Amino acid sequence: MEFWNEVIGIVTKYWPQLLTGVGYTMLIALVGTAAGFLIGLLTGVIRTAPRPKRAAARWLRKLLSVLITIYIEVFRGTPMMVQAMVIYWGYAFLNGGQTLPLIPAGLFIVSINTGAYMAEIVRGGIISVDKGQLEGAYSVGMTHAQAMGKVVLPQVLRNILPSISNEFVINIKDTSVLNVIGVTELYYMAGVIKRINLQTFQTYTVICAIYFILTFTVTRLLRLAERRLDGAENYTICGSGSDSQAEIRIRKEA
Repeated sequence: MEFWNEVIGIVTKYWPQLLTGVGYTMLIALVGTAAGFLIGLLTGVIRTAPRPKRAAARWLRKLLSVLITIYIEVFRGTPMMVQAMVIYWGYAFLNGGQTLPLIPAGLFIVSINTGAYMAEIVRGGIISVDKGQLEGAYSVGMTHAQAMGKVVLPQVLRNILPSISNEFVINIKDTSVLNVIGVTELYYMAGVIKRINLQTFQTYTVICAIYFILTFTVTRLLRLAERRLDGAENYTICGSGSDSQAEIRIRKEA
């Protein structure tokens, strides 16, 4: 009973610090995921673009593909904690000791890390779309950019939405590694609180519960959004070739 009283006491006494940590955690995770998605979308489209006819364009595309591959392999193959240290202190090394502001640094680190994973997710989503749809778009006179924007990417977005949701949840938890450079997210605040109250176990129990509430809530909201995008379970098509007043009821397969 004493343990739970101490846990409740931590929440009631240090709620401003906890709220600050939650705010920065969600800000970095949300912006990082959105920016990472845009990076992944751009790199994914470039990697799946058709082979250009001009030699100069082919060499440029090849160079971009090599650079994108290096970027993906480096950021997928190293821990984000190490990336944070290299980027943050590397910038200071190159600028005479002048460091990046902490929150922009955290946003940048999470964004480029997420972008490396999103690039593969988007590429897989584009490949999963039937090639006949792209060929059909070309046959009606669409350029590659028009075909991607109007035919392929809308389907890709729906197909990869669960993966995007998963990356968002991962980023909520992975922001904790940014405490190594001093970003005042939730885990950093836990360290501050436990050094004040000397109640390590109780403090991190509170932090664990907050992380679970955040990820559980976000997961349920994103699943609700997915179901809304799927539309109604049953729907009716009005009219047919023989009877304009006919109603055809269609039930989605489970």
